[in-house]
Amino acid sequence: MALGVTEEQEELRDSVRRFLTDRVPISRVRELMETEDGIDPAVWEQAGAQLGLLGLAVPEEYGGAGFSFAEQAIVLEELGAALYGGPYLASGVLAATALLASPDEAARRDLLPGIASGEVIATVAFTEDDGSWDPAMARLAAVKAGDSWRLDGHKSFVLDGGAAGLVLALAVADGRLSLFAVDGDAAGLTRATLPTLDQTRKLARLEFDGVSARLIGSPGDAAAVMDRVLNVAAIALAAEQLGGAQRALDMTVAYTKVRHQFGRPIGSFQGLKHRLADLLLEVESLRSAVTYAASAVAEDSPEVPVLAPLVKAYASDTYFHVVAEMIQMHGGIGFTWEHDAHLYFKRAKSSELFLGDASYHRERLAARIGL
Repeated sequence: MALGVTEEQEELRDSVRRFLTDRVPISRVRELMETEDGIDPAVWEQAGAQLGLLGLAVPEEYGGAGFSFAEQAIVLEELGAALYGGPYLASGVLAATALLASPDEAARRDLLPGIASGEVIATVAFTEDDGSWDPAMARLAAVKAGDSWRLDGHKSFVLDGGAAGLVLALAVADGRLSLFAVDGDAAGLTRATLPTLDQTRKLARLEFDGVSARLIGSPGDAAAVMDRVLNVAAIALAAEQLGGAQRALDMTVAYTKVRHQFGRPIGSFQGLKHRLADLLLEVESLRSAVTYAASAVAEDSPEVPVLAPLVKAYASDTYFHVVAEMIQMHGGIGFTWEHDAHLYFKRAKSSELFLGDASYHRERLAARIGL
């Protein structure tokens, strides 16, 4: 398995970081989190059409750039560092992975080019009101209606569900888990934005009332598809968490160099030095784990089902610990709305819970290794 970072990947990281610094600074993030969908159309169009970030890991035959998940993980890390709130995770990872994992070649050729270019924002709707991340808990009903299908029910906590022009909905058809493509403007589909702790990340509740849908693959295909989607998504989210943890640590180190107490920088105090050193060790350990897991996905390694819950659990613990320490070391200012520390704290908590918290993933890991 290829590990380490190549020169081309470092160039990719630098270009994405410059793009985000220039187009989506934290001040812009604050503005966008007050909007309905959190999307800057100009930034999204540039990321897709000009930089090719949305189709980075999509094969060229489907309109993508033909790179691997190893490169996509680098992009996700930088997005997490910048607290980018657009639908990259929903569209470029969840939806794209679902279509690539499906045996439906026609659906891939029809739907992936729009996702890869950014012309279509897509998402995967699989959770419902009980908040379970287990696809087997899906209750959305699919019924055959002539040559089409009709969906009745609801989905909740759908990432960027309010902005998606394409919804890949998990439903039960003939007693089997199946995946359906639904147009965002379909008759009978209504959406409501949900209040969230992390205002930079948008969630929605979708109601389906006799909504016309296209079956992806065959009834029953979705069980295997969603297994792949959730494994890749867990590692993708861990890459975002790594970026956020690294940025929070960098902000804390910078602050301890300029904040003075008793005539000296607080970073020179031994107690803070030790705490910062411990945080650095945690972040670097997470970096190694994410890099290995991303390479495993890129090479379609059989280790992925074990690595996904392991790295997601560790990323959740690490990110939250780093931002909690960041707020403590910033003192009183770290608790204020004006300081950016609280934005990272809220993203860390929401990322910890999204797709399942650390305890949930440790249970998944134990089950997968036979404990």
